[in-house]
Amino acid sequence: MKLNVKNIRYLAPDDWRVLTATEMGSRNHEVVPTSLISSISGSGIGVHKSISNLAKIGLIAKVKNAKYDGYRLTYGGLDYLALHTHTKSSTVFSVGNQIGVGKESDIFVCASEEGRQLVLKIHRLGRISFRTVKANRDYLRNRQGGSWMYMSRLAAIKEYEFMKALRREGFPVPEPVGQNRHTVIMGLIDAFPMRTISKVGDPATLYSELLDFIVRFAQHGLIHGDFNEFNILIEEKFDEDGERVQLIPTIIDFPQMVSIDHANAEYYFDRDVACIKRFFDRRFGFTSDEPGPFFKDAIKNVHKRLDVEVEASGFSKKMAKELDVYMKEHGIDGDAGGLDQDREDDDDVEDEAEPDLDGEESIGGVSLERDVEKSVPTAEDAPSEPQKPSALASQMTLLDIRDNDPLPDLSDCKPRPQSTMTTKAAKKKAGWAI
Repeated sequence: MKLNVKNIRYLAPDDWRVLTATEMGSRNHEVVPTSLISSISGSGIGVHKSISNLAKIGLIAKVKNAKYDGYRLTYGGLDYLALHTHTKSSTVFSVGNQIGVGKESDIFVCASEEGRQLVLKIHRLGRISFRTVKANRDYLRNRQGGSWMYMSRLAAIKEYEFMKALRREGFPVPEPVGQNRHTVIMGLIDAFPMRTISKVGDPATLYSELLDFIVRFAQHGLIHGDFNEFNILIEEKFDEDGERVQLIPTIIDFPQMVSIDHANAEYYFDRDVACIKRFFDRRFGFTSDEPGPFFKDAIKNVHKRLDVEVEASGFSKKMAKELDVYMKEHGIDGDAGGLDQDREDDDDVEDEAEPDLDGEESIGGVSLERDVEKSVPTAEDAPSEPQKPSALASQMTLLDIRDNDPLPDLSDCKPRPQSTMTTKAAKKKAGWAI
């Protein structure tokens, strides 16, 4: 599903009510009846006009061959609802180009009202699973409230909560700014994915620092689960003379992070270590003589259980179990593996390709290579020169919709009771000759 925010400013208050009502009805309806949408939104006779407007721009979709007249919420509709909330909270003012794509997420650059550059990550779990949707329907049916959008929401909540906890403990992660539904807003990092770097001056130092992060995660009760060159950003720090001082790594992508109490915790720990060792051996020709680190040694000195803290913050064991089952059944280990060009989304098949990144270049003394065969979530990629707010605004689509009235609180709305009047009684009341 491609993100297109051009129509967001043109939605009327009734349109937002109907879209919100469709989302509410989706909690217990795969296809939300038109009558229920009308009851929840309270839009009266104008509901059909709003439904038509929303369907034309793909925010809701008519279901063919359904047993009753109804609509389903699309990922585009969920995108608009999330962006609407971010805009109302003054978190996001404009959205720019797509700067990264993963197996089950899309990454966009965005900006706040003050012109600060941010990253919008949209989780789209289920995108690579629609090729086998018939086999996956049993998975959805056996899970209460289970749907791809629900799982995407869980992934966003998990990533946001872990980023907050890790940043408080001093881990090098992007700054979490906001989260709503299946989206996460985070700070933009002026750095490059480690996979694009072909040479470093001191690989031993960087290697040691990355393995220390794996151990530190375990000592805080966590295992990243997808700790590799795709999810590590490298930032260069320069001194006043312009000479490179050091390489600063930043860790990203946390939906697959697990607790050290997980049944496969040791396996994930060892896999993270092996990924770093294999990359440094193949890319930099560096191999350490020291064995390990080992999971049993790392958990001997646990400082603080961030996994317990995140659970207390609202991401419950039930949510974690549901997301873990999804990751296991569908083989999702973060976005490192990239995205097939012929992937299918919830509406139709779309072919998307990354920009042409052939060739090799050298930036700031570090050699970089571009690999077009692999697609990764480079959400924190940024221009080397920060843009001014005026230049930034010219490249982005404004989301300012403050001229519309705020949405009413629909949480207490209930469908109107169905009439018990028989057909014969109704005809008699209308004046028919019986």
